[in-house]
Amino acid sequence: MVFARSPISSPPRVWLNPRSIATLLVHRPTAKMNDTEVERQIHQMVSFIKQEAEEKANEIRVAAEEEFNIEKLQMVEAEKQRIRKEYERKESQVEVKKKIEYSTELNAMRLKVLAAREEAIQGMLAEARAAVGAVSASPSYAGLLVNLICQGVRKLEAKQAVVRCRAADAEKVRQAIQQAQTTMPGVALKLDEHEFLPAAPACAGGVHVISVDGKIVCNNSLDDRLQVAFERGAPEIRKAIFGANPNLHVKA
Repeated sequence: MVFARSPISSPPRVWLNPRSIATLLVHRPTAKMNDTEVERQIHQMVSFIKQEAEEKANEIRVAAEEEFNIEKLQMVEAEKQRIRKEYERKESQVEVKKKIEYSTELNAMRLKVLAAREEAIQGMLAEARAAVGAVSASPSYAGLLVNLICQGVRKLEAKQAVVRCRAADAEKVRQAIQQAQTTMPGVALKLDEHEFLPAAPACAGGVHVISVDGKIVCNNSLDDRLQVAFERGAPEIRKAIFGANPNLHVKA
């Protein structure tokens, strides 16, 4: 390999591998060179190699820094994403927990309100039962028994029937049966003297009209009539006491 003569300040841009360097150092040119020329060329070659090494090192350093910065940014961004997702997950859990707690409290309050309303309704029903219990001691009770017996017979649509009452009302019911048969000619009624309705206060009075074979029973006791009236009028009773239900949409 032959070096072109050029100023020391501008060394040739040629990369020399170690084998070429060794060749230059061992195999000298045939032309006779003085020590100054040899030293100058060696110095030139060392400067060239050093410059190339520094440039290569700078390139590696710059590439490493760029790669490091890119990797760092990717790691930072990935960690941000992870933290953001974790925050959103925990925030969602908190919101769900709040909604569940609110719904639980709301349902508990609704149950308390419903229980209080039901207690008030049952209290009214108990007062009504007490009032109905006093009917059997009133003068109008005899006429009420006749109407209850006639109504029961009409519901059975039979010509024969058995009438059951409280033991305390047996005599009044006998008289009511006679009047009912007069009102409904052709109908034969008989008082059940073997089985009676429960005594007061379990039963407020009235009668049960039963088919002859005992398969059909028309419950026309005062307690049964009160329960039927209460069940049918419960919506109106609740509306009168507690007001209209705001959850029900009124159709135009």
